[in-house]
Amino acid sequence: MKIIAISGSLRAVSLNTAVLHAAGRLAPAGVEIEVYEGIGQLPFFNPDLDGERLPRQIADFRNIIGTADGLLISSPEYARGVAGVTKNALDWLVGSFEFPNKPVALINTSPRATHALAALTITLETMSARLVKDASITLPLLGTVNDADSIATNPEFAGPLRSALEIYVRALRAIAKEELHSEQFTK
Repeated sequence: MKIIAISGSLRAVSLNTAVLHAAGRLAPAGVEIEVYEGIGQLPFFNPDLDGERLPRQIADFRNIIGTADGLLISSPEYARGVAGVTKNALDWLVGSFEFPNKPVALINTSPRATHALAALTITLETMSARLVKDASITLPLLGTVNDADSIATNPEFAGPLRSALEIYVRALRAIAKEELHSEQFTK
């Protein structure tokens, strides 16, 4: 099972990126969590390019998302909203067939970032994501740790993160089973 993790932060030292790398270390057996590193290289969304003139980076990004079993997203809050690079990446997925019904879980790294979390939830629901709310968590990391090792080895953070990942993986397996069952009836 493969999960793509998207950090909405471009900072060199980012709690959002660190928590996703920690998630990769805490993932259940047989689950690979790959942090997508190209979000900062995606061009600004332009609907005129969505079609035959689709930029190569976007085609590659959509392919990565399309082949993933699920997505983990962690985005900072800027000016009471979701980070621009996160929204830009999601905007490029709106017109694609790879995203609808994609299972998504959110990891919030600050209990103060409620506006971005709410905005991201609305955006994902509008895009027809299958938001796995029971696996979406807020970890109070701000001002406590700053790297993946510290998150993955601190029981205060590793425990809830591991539990959320287990819930998410169970949901992904249930969704895959449901889709397989559905395909059998359409053949």
